[in-house]
Amino acid sequence: MKSVLIIGAGQFGTHIAKRMEELRCEVMVVDKNEDCINQIMPYVTNAKIGDGTNEEFLRSLGVNDYDVCFVTLGSHFQTSLETTSLLSELGAKKVISRATNDVQMKFLLRNGADEVVYPEKQTAIRIATKYAFDSILDFFHLENDIYIYELKIPKDWHGKTLLQIDIRKKFKINIITIKRSDEVLIPSANTVFQPGDVAFVIGELRDIQKSFKIKI
Repeated sequence: MKSVLIIGAGQFGTHIAKRMEELRCEVMVVDKNEDCINQIMPYVTNAKIGDGTNEEFLRSLGVNDYDVCFVTLGSHFQTSLETTSLLSELGAKKVISRATNDVQMKFLLRNGADEVVYPEKQTAIRIATKYAFDSILDFFHLENDIYIYELKIPKDWHGKTLLQIDIRKKFKINIITIKRSDEVLIPSANTVFQPGDVAFVIGELRDIQKSFKIKI
């Protein structure tokens, strides 16, 4: 069970808090707004009214005891920056901060954030990519240039086996699973692709694009 500190009980922070509580984490939420704290209190382990830029207040929380600290004050960048820096100075194990643009991201990384999330940009990229191509149903960026794509099987693969297509050797990608109607299959070399099949593919972006003829 991980212990989590979330500073900022706006929509983004609230979604993180509720989900992490569902995942059986111990969740402490902090916000200056009493109404926000009252609303989140029933859904988390604990919540306090307080200012994330107040060093003594943060120190009283024992920030170095938490496995991860989230700073979700996206609309108040100066406050977010100060809070991020203080958490780092007080020995927080891992600080994840929210940014709303590229400039904020750079400053947060330079001032104590171990990782920066940029939900508006990340969501926009996913939605734009998904609806720009009929074959792409969804995708997830893992790290560096490695992605998982959910893709419709090309028509010229229908009736062929995974061995015949030899996708791993030709394109350096792997098909993790195949979704067929309500079934999820782990493919073998002799699995025959059928119309309507959807593949979950992992590999470098350029290799996935090449193998499924996605031109971006």
